[in-house]
Amino acid sequence: MKVLGIETSCDETAAAVVENGKRLLSNVVRSSMDLHVAYGGVVPEIAARSHIESIMPVIDQALREAKCTWDDIDAIAVTYGAGLGGSLLVGVLTARTLAITKNKPLYACNHVEAHIYANFLTELGPHFQGPALKEYDLSTRQPQFPMLGLIVSGGHSQLVIWHDHFDYTLLGQTLDDAIGEAFDKVAKILGLPYPGGPSIGQKALEGDPLAYTFPKAKLRAKYDYSYSGVKTAVLRCAQKEIGEDHQFPSHKLADRLSDTQKANIAASFQHIAVETVVDKTILAVEEFSPRSVVIGGGVAASPELRRQLQNRLQSAIGYDPIAEGVLQYQDPKLMTDNGAMIATLGCFHMQKGQPAADPYTLDIQPNLSM
Repeated sequence: MKVLGIETSCDETAAAVVENGKRLLSNVVRSSMDLHVAYGGVVPEIAARSHIESIMPVIDQALREAKCTWDDIDAIAVTYGAGLGGSLLVGVLTARTLAITKNKPLYACNHVEAHIYANFLTELGPHFQGPALKEYDLSTRQPQFPMLGLIVSGGHSQLVIWHDHFDYTLLGQTLDDAIGEAFDKVAKILGLPYPGGPSIGQKALEGDPLAYTFPKAKLRAKYDYSYSGVKTAVLRCAQKEIGEDHQFPSHKLADRLSDTQKANIAASFQHIAVETVVDKTILAVEEFSPRSVVIGGGVAASPELRRQLQNRLQSAIGYDPIAEGVLQYQDPKLMTDNGAMIATLGCFHMQKGQPAADPYTLDIQPNLSM
């Protein structure tokens, strides 16, 4: 079974071919991020125009690298939510048209759910042999159920327990900013480049994670998150460090902060932001005793998140979670938006008999949640 996955929820135009939900045959991603850097975030109209220009060349390249013709493709999977409306529309309309003209079943995939399904990829196809074999460091085995999934990205922060494929319970989610969004906003305060996660992670290497004490939100629902408070605390801290009050504009702070102050704020913020999601994950591990703990989304590529989660999980269960296969995370290139995660989820839609979408009526759902 070979499925073509199409992903256009934000600024990446991506397509991939996955076989049997575990073998990666191709994975092509074209990002328009360089067009958004000057604005400090993704501009929806620019992203949509970039998708229109890139979508068919990306799909053609994915098929070519997978050494597939349309006769080899058993189904098409596409992200129909959540995401930016204009971006989603390009991918969904393209997938609908291809499903009709090529006579292929079409599977509508939840972008957030797909981030976790990237962890089911364990094998590389012929395209990745030889020197290209080093391009991906895949998981060695597929996750087992019950599976605890932590999804952390620019638009999503959710904790989910899966009892089986397509049988899950949403335990908690952010009540305001997603963790990646908070990283972007703090980076802007510090004058660091977009996207904020990698730039703060790099700057944090120069700083002391205990230099400042930032708050963690206390919420009634034990698995929910909130990042608005810590974001404001960072702003007030930066204003105080340069001797100004709360009326001093945030966009002028970077020019007044020293490199040491920026590094310490970045390290302290990253430490508490990551610790917030790790705390909740460990609580869920203690309550549900999952066989696998997996992470997905762009922030899942953070070395600090992986370090904290591994150390805390080892303390909670009493043995190395990596060595025993309890904690699993994928190659960082498969944590950000990509077509491989959509194709993998599409494979399981097909394997488990989930209903295909109607290619004549499938609509986008920008605010889709799990």
